[in-house]
Amino acid sequence: MFSSLLIANRGEIACRIIRTARSLGIRTVAVHSDADARAAHVRAADMAVHIGPSPARESYLVGQRIIEAALHSGAEAIHPGYGFLSENAEFARAVIAAGLIWVGPRPESIEAMGLKDAAKALMQQAGVPVTPGYMGADQDPARLRAEADAIGYPVLIKAVAGGGGKGMRKVDAAADFAEALQSCQREAAASFGNDQVLIEKYILSPRHIEVQVFGDVQGNVVHLYERDCSLQRRHQKVIEEAPAPGMDASTREAVCAAAVQAARAVNYQGAGTIEFIADASEGLRPDRVWFMEMNTRLQVEHPVTEAVTGVDLVEWQLRVAAGEPLPLAQDEIVLAGHAIEARLYAEDPGKGFLPATGALDQLWLSARVRIDSGVEQGDAISPFYDPMIAKLIAHGASRDEARLQLMEALDDSFVAPLTTNKGFLYECLADADFAAGRVDTGLIARKGEALIPAEAPGQAAADAAAARLRRDWLGWHASGQARAFRQGLFGFRLNRAPEERIALWSGGHMALGDSAAAPALRSDMVGADSVAVTERGQGRIFTFHAPRPRPGSSAGDGAILAPMPGKVIAVDVSDGDRVTKGQRLLVLEAMKMEHAMAAPFDGTVTRLEAVAGAQVQVEALLIVVEADKE
Repeated sequence: MFSSLLIANRGEIACRIIRTARSLGIRTVAVHSDADARAAHVRAADMAVHIGPSPARESYLVGQRIIEAALHSGAEAIHPGYGFLSENAEFARAVIAAGLIWVGPRPESIEAMGLKDAAKALMQQAGVPVTPGYMGADQDPARLRAEADAIGYPVLIKAVAGGGGKGMRKVDAAADFAEALQSCQREAAASFGNDQVLIEKYILSPRHIEVQVFGDVQGNVVHLYERDCSLQRRHQKVIEEAPAPGMDASTREAVCAAAVQAARAVNYQGAGTIEFIADASEGLRPDRVWFMEMNTRLQVEHPVTEAVTGVDLVEWQLRVAAGEPLPLAQDEIVLAGHAIEARLYAEDPGKGFLPATGALDQLWLSARVRIDSGVEQGDAISPFYDPMIAKLIAHGASRDEARLQLMEALDDSFVAPLTTNKGFLYECLADADFAAGRVDTGLIARKGEALIPAEAPGQAAADAAAARLRRDWLGWHASGQARAFRQGLFGFRLNRAPEERIALWSGGHMALGDSAAAPALRSDMVGADSVAVTERGQGRIFTFHAPRPRPGSSAGDGAILAPMPGKVIAVDVSDGDRVTKGQRLLVLEAMKMEHAMAAPFDGTVTRLEAVAGAQVQVEALLIVVEADKE
């Protein structure tokens, strides 16, 4: 085993790798950009090396700087984590050429499976079933449109170099194809430097099933069973679990055998994931599962596999990279219980899941479950990278036990002042179809607003806040001034008991909380006169003070503001145009994702500040729409 390791990544996965390396006595070296100079992974490592400015393309994506950092620091090996350069065959080759150990598959395997079209052709040759579609080199829009017409709608346009849900567009009708293709190619070029696409038949009741595989230099290949990643939003995974609900023994045997067969076809070494799409319209069946792609790296959702097998996959990666054989044979890898993982993000479900950035002034995460995180209280979510806060992983004897445990953990966690998807995750786990295992990739889209937490707090949350404020704030202030304030707050009348209700404010909403009620929800003081309450996973802060109106315009009066720093990549309207409610006005690219800005109501564009190609700051005025007069 080597004695020192550089982690060519950041955030949660860097902290995760450091944890296992330290347990093996391996010295760790972190790399960081300007934005990450004081990040958690930098603090956790034995040594840290600066590699460039904040944008990833100028730091974490510059392979030569990372190799130089490894040589300068005395590291013997490089672990790429996931994302960034983890599936870049040229980087892997350069690492090896520099005399360093590459903790990952052979560059040839990365190349073979890196492009979705080539990988599918290879899998067809190896006898692995693949999804019907077009994978040709002819990328003329007319040819692609003709192939989509021939396959039959709906179809899925996918970037051949894509991953992480980026560079994918579902097209329901021929009339929508051209716009979807352009958007997909733009995002693919920005994210992967390759705008080539393939087209697949879109499965109407799809389940996303993936199998964890592992190979070593001795030629051994095993699987560590399957995961279900079907609960997705816009092709991005939200909740993952292992094993897949409804998976019978014969289907599991067939799918896992196909995954091992796929890995053997490319002489695979290290950790990899074979992804399948299943038509679950008649339940999971061996003849209705097709190869989709291979991820030649560790997956974000690897902890659920670790939970049900008892295996440390990062340790296996390090041992295989050092030339050791796999620690276990196939018949020694046993499934135990059920695990579910939820990805906690700084984003606003009520505003189209727009990412949120800023300081994590309040951050406590439940001790009931495993937490994998790359931030701590006082850190910040940067606009330059993925806004993940943490992964919460529950493991129970049954699926329902793990599900309920994860819901309790969400209720037992709190983040402020940034908006998160915590309440949304809770509603997904509480959904009747999810609870029953009736899951497919369209579930979130079908449920829509039902999974978005209410803006206004519920009565139970207001009561819990009022009770906590009465106990911890008013109860400790016995001065005459405080008593007078209390009388004014609760109300005071001769010959009558004081009023127990308190007028509180949370997120711009006023609520009357009963301070005498027995609190049913967790509450915590987070300021001199502020209390945090978690209600169905949704964190709320209550205060005595009504919010002050923020200066300037908002979307409510027709002013469309940039929700975050980004680049305007498309403007669809001109000054003076008539628009209808929901019509797309422009597209903003931020955090490597495209965000469409729509008209808030029917009206006319009276001011156009947005220019395609321009960089804009948060809350910059982009467009003003004047509403039609009734």
